[in-house]
Amino acid sequence: MDNNITNNQATIIGMIEDKFKFNHEIYGEKFYTCTVKVPRLSGTDDNIRIMVSERLIMDGEYNVGDRVEVTGQFRSYNSYENGDNRLILTVFAKDISHFEDLETKNPNMLYLNGFICKEPIYRTTPFGREITDILLAVNRSYNKSDYIPIIAWGRNARFAKNLNVGDNVKIWGRIQSRIYQKRISDEESITKTAYEVSINRMELVTDEDETDEDINMNIGSDSDE
Repeated sequence: MDNNITNNQATIIGMIEDKFKFNHEIYGEKFYTCTVKVPRLSGTDDNIRIMVSERLIMDGEYNVGDRVEVTGQFRSYNSYENGDNRLILTVFAKDISHFEDLETKNPNMLYLNGFICKEPIYRTTPFGREITDILLAVNRSYNKSDYIPIIAWGRNARFAKNLNVGDNVKIWGRIQSRIYQKRISDEESITKTAYEVSINRMELVTDEDETDEDINMNIGSDSDE
């Protein structure tokens, strides 16, 4: 099995929030994006961008308000807009289908196996919560990598702050969105959305001989809710 597939696995279940919008075309295949609203246990929602090939949606009718299951990989892209380089994070769909069962699945699951590529940043919130920010490089086919911002909380934060650049780690968690205000002048600010991964569990890889059994998508409750 291709390790570039097994080291990055995402599954989200939620409601389509907007119409599919054309993004790009490569080798005659068109790709579209939309936003899927995924519920958290706390009652709030994450608004997650997905990218999907026309070949996956041409045979099915997907409309705003439909509940869908999307499986694929969490990927990063560099976007150059107005002279500014931005890191775009999206779920690249390998499959999409209508999903009607309201009870059976965790709606937001992510597994990544990658390498620490930036010195971890440890901090505490005004309420005393411990957080460590890490940037994970996850290998992809054709000698590419995805660069994923990760947030570790509590005991995972204490573990993550001692990691070193180059360490190989596995993480289980969920994709989350966060709304923030970016000031562009003294009088004006704009609302933007940041995407990151919140860790439920993480492991330092010490044995190069991994098996498919290592990839367990049965993630526990959200650690930051």
